[in-house]
Amino acid sequence: MNVYDHIASNTRRTVLILCAFPIALFVVLYLFCGFLVGLDPSLTWRMGILVRGTWSAGFDLALKCYPWIILVVSLWIVFSCFGGDGMILGAAHARPVTREEHLELFRLVENTAIMAGLPTPKIYLIDDPSLNAFATGRTPQTASIALTEGIVEKLDRLELQAVIAHELGHIGNRDTRLMLITIAGIGCFIFLGEMLLRMACSRSRNKDSDKGGGIFLIAALGCLVFGYLVAPLLRFALSRRREYQADATAARITHDPGSLARALSKIVQDPRVEVLDSSPLVGNLCIANPADQNGFLSFVSHLYATHPPVIDRIQTLQKMIDARD
Repeated sequence: MNVYDHIASNTRRTVLILCAFPIALFVVLYLFCGFLVGLDPSLTWRMGILVRGTWSAGFDLALKCYPWIILVVSLWIVFSCFGGDGMILGAAHARPVTREEHLELFRLVENTAIMAGLPTPKIYLIDDPSLNAFATGRTPQTASIALTEGIVEKLDRLELQAVIAHELGHIGNRDTRLMLITIAGIGCFIFLGEMLLRMACSRSRNKDSDKGGGIFLIAALGCLVFGYLVAPLLRFALSRRREYQADATAARITHDPGSLARALSKIVQDPRVEVLDSSPLVGNLCIANPADQNGFLSFVSHLYATHPPVIDRIQTLQKMIDARD
């Protein structure tokens, strides 16, 4: 698959995900509503629903909740497309770097961007001694690259350039746009579910608000189940080829697959970025999995993981070296 085929494939996946999210959400809401009506048939008249039958009433109940959820999620995704990269960089506690502060790094990024035929992205640093990096942005013109302090200090110039070229590969291949929409969508459902659950609990204390509380509870449970259990299944639409493709793009830009292979072998020894322990979705943007290896957050991170094993990527780069030799 060449670069243009990969970009076209990412565009198709973007459309697929935007279509799959609302369809899958309605199915989850419908199942939840039918289940709740079966447990409590009186829920239908309390919600103002006159249809008889568990699943028919559940369908009408889902229709009551669905438009409001879709409205909020649609607004969130639109906002995220234009401002989501700022939220991602904020979650990573990344700070912008000025040319005066880090001239050598600026020149390295600029030169690599020229070699890649792309605009120079904005540069951010994460105050962490680990080795990791990621790129984000809706378009190449608005893209940003975030690097940890550790990766800048511990890699040699050629290795660091290969990592930068890898992230530029994600930008040029439009992987960053696809991941931005995916992270925004999944994160919105989880956030919305938790917010609605709090509202349902608050209304449950007031008997006069029983009807509204029931709707909030159904919508909250639907969003949470969708965000934590169903949405990860959609990540299979995000092919693992994107990392191999970015590696290949980096090798094409630098004409040096060996430097990227050496960089990956160093990165895999210390990829954990502590600030991303609480943001496993953002961790999926990184060149290597940065999650804490213990606890529930690690489980969530692996659930969403779209990276192939680093050792497989190194072996693929080694094959490129052997073929060139």
